[in-house]
Amino acid sequence: MKKIFWIAGEKSGDLHSSIVLKELQLQNKEYQHVGIGGPLMRKFGLKPMFPFDRFAVMGFIEVVKHLFFFVNVEKKIRQLFRENPPDLVVLVDYPGLNMRIAQQASKLGIPVLYFISPQFWAWKFKRIFKLKKLTDHLAYILPFEGKYFDKFGVKSTYVGHPIAQEIEIKINKKEFAEKYNIDSTKQWIGFLPGSRDNELKKLLPQYLAAIKELDNGNFEFLISRANSVSESLFNDIIKKSGISNCKVIHDNNYEMMKHTDILVVTSGTATLETAYIGTPFIIAYKTSKISYELGKRFIKIDRIGLPNIVLDKDIVPELIQNEVNGKSISKNILAILSSETKYNQIKKELQNLHDILGSKKTSEEMVKLIEEMLNE
Repeated sequence: MKKIFWIAGEKSGDLHSSIVLKELQLQNKEYQHVGIGGPLMRKFGLKPMFPFDRFAVMGFIEVVKHLFFFVNVEKKIRQLFRENPPDLVVLVDYPGLNMRIAQQASKLGIPVLYFISPQFWAWKFKRIFKLKKLTDHLAYILPFEGKYFDKFGVKSTYVGHPIAQEIEIKINKKEFAEKYNIDSTKQWIGFLPGSRDNELKKLLPQYLAAIKELDNGNFEFLISRANSVSESLFNDIIKKSGISNCKVIHDNNYEMMKHTDILVVTSGTATLETAYIGTPFIIAYKTSKISYELGKRFIKIDRIGLPNIVLDKDIVPELIQNEVNGKSISKNILAILSSETKYNQIKKELQNLHDILGSKKTSEEMVKLIEEMLNE
């Protein structure tokens, strides 16, 4: 049986890769899947080599804190490649580790399929030349990236964006309100504080501060808790804030995105999901001071939110670093909710995302590429 080695080090990568593994099962493609991935990939057959939660780090300081762990991971992967090489390596985003693993695989002649390109167009543009050198094929999910790959001769395929397959609204607004005991006569404001503990520490207190600013009896406040964050940390932050009138949403994120009137979303994949669903929202980004100062020197684009980048327009507000505070968040929320014209304009602009991302089924496109590469 042929073996595929996967690296999906983030929650979003676990989700996007899981639909590919599921499609392989549906098409009765029997391969051995090993490597790095989360609970969704494990559900569809991945045998993990390392604890998934150890990979959820972001920013320079956070990576340094976990340096010994990552050195050990690379050492074990190199050993596996030498002693029992896979037939194909599939690397999913996560460039800090994956670019180095691509180099190891390339040296040993193991085919590399890179699924979800590193965002070289935002920073470290020279990575595009490494991608050309170290990968056999690149499957990208943001349409505008194609012009770069064509220009520099990177063998690549647009496979559609996986969120088109992944987003599923399972219950309507009435059912959602009943499940979480939400007052339907009020406006609903939702907060998504991120899928990593370090994001939670920086952003959730600011979101709770915004709730204090907005708490005039006219709103219901909903806060999402991702499976990948510490439940005790999440609860401790809320307890310390003294806020008791917020609803914690754990299993119905897409429904929360759909049924709320407005959201505050931590920068990342969730911003594109929210935009695809079409609810007006605000993007928030906050990291450590050192990571932020370093990032400012290298990032080459004016926008941080994927929806604004993909649509090439400032559709939704972006709050960055010190702008992420209770007063600023509440002010931006009220500015949108108080203007019907502004609110409807955001909704209208977000609808364009469906046309831009197209109708390709990512899972099917990926299975085609995997089959082609395994049979070369």
